[in-house]
Amino acid sequence: MINRDISLRLAAGHGRRVTQLADAAARWGGHVPDDPGITELADLLEAAADDTPDRPGTPGHSPRALLAGAVEDLRAAARLGGLLPAVTLWHLQRAIDQEHTAHQQTGPAQRQQRGR
Repeated sequence: MINRDISLRLAAGHGRRVTQLADAAARWGGHVPDDPGITELADLLEAAADDTPDRPGTPGHSPRALLAGAVEDLRAAARLGGLLPAVTLWHLQRAIDQEHTAHQQTGPAQRQQRGR
């Protein structure tokens, strides 16, 4: 019974995180398919990173570097698949955190330009 409860919670967490990442990819201008997979989301955020100018000398990590880090975590989660659900969730959450920080660091002009 305990294992089933944990599995259900992990599955629900996985679904929420994938939805958050799909929303994030759309926010960066990606055309997110219905029911996207982790690899598809990684591809969309990688395209966003490629389109994001790198700002050398920026304190902390640049949005481009943060998006690249999110892509790395998504690719790691995709490689794990369902083998280690808790570790997969950690990678998904880390990708969400990095994308969120990247989005916060982009200026309103960049966000408007991307939305066109």
